[in-house]
Amino acid sequence: MQLRDARVVLTGASGGIGVAITEALCAAGAQVLAVARHEQALAPLLERYPNSLCWVAADLTFLSDRRKVLAAAEAIGGINLLINAAGVNHFAMLEQLDDSDINAMLAVNISAPMCLTKLLLPLLKQADSAMVVNVGSTYGSIGYPGYASYCATKFALRGFSEALRRELADTRVNVLYVAPRATRTSMNSAAAQALNDALKSSVDDPQTVASAVIHAIAGDRRDLYLGWPERFFVRLNNLLPHLVDRGLRKQLPLIRRLSEKTDNESLKP
Repeated sequence: MQLRDARVVLTGASGGIGVAITEALCAAGAQVLAVARHEQALAPLLERYPNSLCWVAADLTFLSDRRKVLAAAEAIGGINLLINAAGVNHFAMLEQLDDSDINAMLAVNISAPMCLTKLLLPLLKQADSAMVVNVGSTYGSIGYPGYASYCATKFALRGFSEALRRELADTRVNVLYVAPRATRTSMNSAAAQALNDALKSSVDDPQTVASAVIHAIAGDRRDLYLGWPERFFVRLNNLLPHLVDRGLRKQLPLIRRLSEKTDNESLKP
């Protein structure tokens, strides 16, 4: 896809990865409709790219707001690129989570992108060439303790991406699934950051992820897994999951110790 010809709906645009993707798209000449609950993080980009960036406030868990996005997309003359980047996570053992925590992850991470994609597909199909990009996670391929609910949503998003790609195989709409590894954003709690530090896990900057996503879109990729050794462990988990079980069991005491849930911690995309 030629990014200078792209007309984009980008969800989660005010998050760390979302802001970085927004900036990269605008710099490449794309027309971007940024979807976010809050404008503050986007304000500098809205000022810098007044002719190529506009913002719509929406909570995509509500049908009325999804319809607002559809109307905005129609108003800019249609779209040929949808990037579902909105997401929430919560590092905690399953029994530490409230039902509301679990439901929030399900609503934002899987229900909202599925429903928005369904709503925008007729517009995408009108384009000469179009793409749906779903931003998942390495945890969409590896079940990781402390992230059981989050993993469930990202496994679902990966399955949705694969099935949708096959449904659309006889159309001009491609589907790209992106699996970042740990990324330095405000979505990570202090406990999650402490776990990454303790395990000496590599953590990418949002700009690194955004650059990889832009190149994958331009190259009409089907999937993108970021980071080594994360790509290796995804393959190992598929072939020899008992070896991954063994390795993660050694980490379990640390994960249990660091996992926490505080009453004032909320889930925000």
